[in-house]
Amino acid sequence: MRSKWCRAFPGVADEVAHARHFVAALLDGYDPVDDAVLIVSELATNAVRHSLSGAAGGWFLVIVCFGDDRVRIEVVDQGGEHVPHLCDVTGQEESGRGLLLIAACAKDWGVKNWPDGRTVWAELAMERV
Repeated sequence: MRSKWCRAFPGVADEVAHARHFVAALLDGYDPVDDAVLIVSELATNAVRHSLSGAAGGWFLVIVCFGDDRVRIEVVDQGGEHVPHLCDVTGQEESGRGLLLIAACAKDWGVKNWPDGRTVWAELAMERV
Protein backbone atom coordinates (compact mmCIF):
# COMPACT_ATOMS: atom_id res chain seq x y z
CA MET A 1 0.00 0.00 0.00
CA ARG A 2 1.21 3.48 -0.83
CA SER A 3 -0.61 5.25 1.98
CA LYS A 4 -3.15 4.63 4.70
CA TRP A 5 -5.58 7.00 6.41
CA CYS A 6 -7.88 6.27 9.32
CA ARG A 7 -10.39 8.08 11.49
CA ALA A 8 -12.56 6.98 14.42
CA PHE A 9 -16.21 8.05 14.65
CA PRO A 10 -18.74 7.84 17.49
CA GLY A 11 -21.16 4.96 16.88
CA VAL A 12 -24.23 7.04 16.12
CA ALA A 13 -26.19 7.29 12.88
CA ASP A 14 -25.34 10.98 12.33
CA GLU A 15 -21.65 10.08 12.06
CA VAL A 16 -22.18 7.99 8.92
CA ALA A 17 -22.39 11.24 6.92
CA HIS A 18 -19.05 12.34 8.41
CA ALA A 19 -17.52 9.02 7.37
CA ARG A 20 -18.80 9.57 3.80
CA HIS A 21 -17.25 13.06 3.71
CA PHE A 22 -13.95 11.69 5.06
CA VAL A 23 -13.73 9.10 2.26
CA ALA A 24 -14.94 11.52 -0.43
CA ALA A 25 -12.25 14.04 0.53
CA LEU A 26 -9.52 11.39 0.41
CA LEU A 27 -10.66 10.14 -3.02
CA ASP A 28 -11.15 13.56 -4.58
CA GLY A 29 -9.68 13.34 -8.09
CA TYR A 30 -10.09 9.56 -8.41
CA ASP A 31 -12.67 7.66 -10.43
CA PRO A 32 -14.25 5.37 -7.81
CA VAL A 33 -15.34 8.17 -5.46
CA ASP A 34 -19.08 7.46 -5.78
CA ASP A 35 -18.64 3.72 -5.22
CA ALA A 36 -16.27 4.37 -2.32
CA VAL A 37 -18.78 6.70 -0.66
CA LEU A 38 -21.53 4.10 -1.14
CA ILE A 39 -19.33 1.40 0.39
CA VAL A 40 -18.35 3.38 3.47
CA SER A 41 -21.95 4.49 3.92
CA GLU A 42 -23.22 0.90 3.91
CA LEU A 43 -20.42 -0.44 6.11
CA ALA A 44 -20.66 2.38 8.66
CA THR A 45 -24.46 2.07 8.77
CA ASN A 46 -24.12 -1.66 9.39
CA ALA A 47 -21.59 -1.02 12.16
CA VAL A 48 -23.96 1.38 13.93
CA ARG A 49 -27.11 -0.73 13.40
CA HIS A 50 -25.84 -4.28 13.78
CA SER A 51 -22.84 -4.22 16.14
CA LEU A 52 -21.90 -3.04 19.59
CA SER A 53 -20.53 0.09 17.92
CA GLY A 54 -24.09 1.47 18.03
CA ALA A 55 -24.36 1.04 21.82
CA ALA A 56 -23.83 3.94 24.22
CA GLY A 57 -20.17 5.00 24.01
CA GLY A 58 -19.58 2.87 20.90
CA TRP A 59 -17.37 3.78 17.97
CA PHE A 60 -16.33 2.61 14.52
CA LEU A 61 -13.12 3.16 12.61
CA VAL A 62 -12.79 3.90 8.89
CA ILE A 63 -9.50 2.97 7.22
CA VAL A 64 -8.68 3.92 3.63
CA CYS A 65 -5.63 2.24 2.07
CA PHE A 66 -4.29 3.38 -1.30
CA GLY A 67 -2.40 0.98 -3.57
CA ASP A 68 -0.98 1.57 -7.03
CA ASP A 69 -4.22 0.74 -8.81
CA ARG A 70 -6.75 0.12 -6.04
CA VAL A 71 -8.23 1.52 -2.87
CA ARG A 72 -9.31 -0.57 0.10
CA ILE A 73 -11.99 0.73 2.45
CA GLU A 74 -12.29 -0.92 5.84
CA VAL A 75 -14.76 -0.33 8.65
CA VAL A 76 -13.79 -1.74 12.04
CA ASP A 77 -16.67 -2.20 14.47
CA GLN A 78 -16.96 -3.51 18.01
CA GLY A 79 -18.53 -6.83 17.03
CA GLY A 80 -21.88 -8.31 17.88
CA GLU A 81 -24.01 -11.42 17.74
CA HIS A 82 -24.22 -11.75 13.95
CA VAL A 83 -21.47 -12.08 11.36
CA PRO A 84 -22.01 -9.92 8.24
CA HIS A 85 -23.21 -11.99 5.29
CA LEU A 86 -25.08 -11.61 2.02
CA CYS A 87 -28.84 -11.77 2.59
CA ASP A 88 -31.54 -13.26 0.43
CA VAL A 89 -33.47 -10.14 -0.59
CA THR A 90 -36.27 -11.87 -2.43
CA GLY A 91 -38.55 -11.16 0.54
CA GLN A 92 -40.19 -7.89 1.51
CA GLU A 93 -37.47 -6.79 3.96
CA GLU A 94 -36.08 -3.28 3.45
CA SER A 95 -32.73 -4.13 5.05
CA GLY A 96 -30.14 -6.65 3.95
CA ARG A 97 -29.17 -5.06 0.65
CA GLY A 98 -26.03 -3.23 1.77
CA LEU A 99 -23.56 -6.06 1.31
CA LEU A 100 -25.18 -6.96 -2.01
CA LEU A 101 -24.51 -3.40 -3.21
CA ILE A 102 -20.93 -3.64 -1.98
CA ALA A 103 -20.39 -7.01 -3.68
CA ALA A 104 -21.77 -5.58 -6.92
CA CYS A 105 -19.43 -2.59 -7.13
CA ALA A 106 -16.27 -3.86 -5.39
CA LYS A 107 -13.53 -5.99 -6.92
CA ASP A 108 -13.48 -7.98 -3.69
CA TRP A 109 -14.80 -7.74 -0.13
CA GLY A 110 -14.64 -9.71 3.07
CA VAL A 111 -14.89 -9.93 6.83
CA LYS A 112 -12.09 -10.38 9.37
CA ASN A 113 -13.15 -11.23 12.93
CA TRP A 114 -11.16 -10.01 15.91
CA PRO A 115 -11.51 -10.90 19.61
CA ASP A 116 -13.27 -7.57 20.30
CA GLY A 117 -14.82 -6.76 16.94
CA ARG A 118 -14.50 -7.21 13.22
CA THR A 119 -13.33 -5.52 10.05
CA VAL A 120 -15.50 -5.48 6.94
CA TRP A 121 -13.57 -4.36 3.87
CA ALA A 122 -14.01 -3.77 0.16
CA GLU A 123 -11.52 -3.05 -2.63
CA LEU A 124 -12.11 -0.91 -5.71
CA ALA A 125 -10.07 -0.38 -8.86
CA MET A 126 -8.76 3.18 -8.81
CA GLU A 127 -8.02 5.62 -11.62
CA ARG A 128 -7.07 9.27 -11.50
CA VAL A 129 -9.55 11.50 -13.37
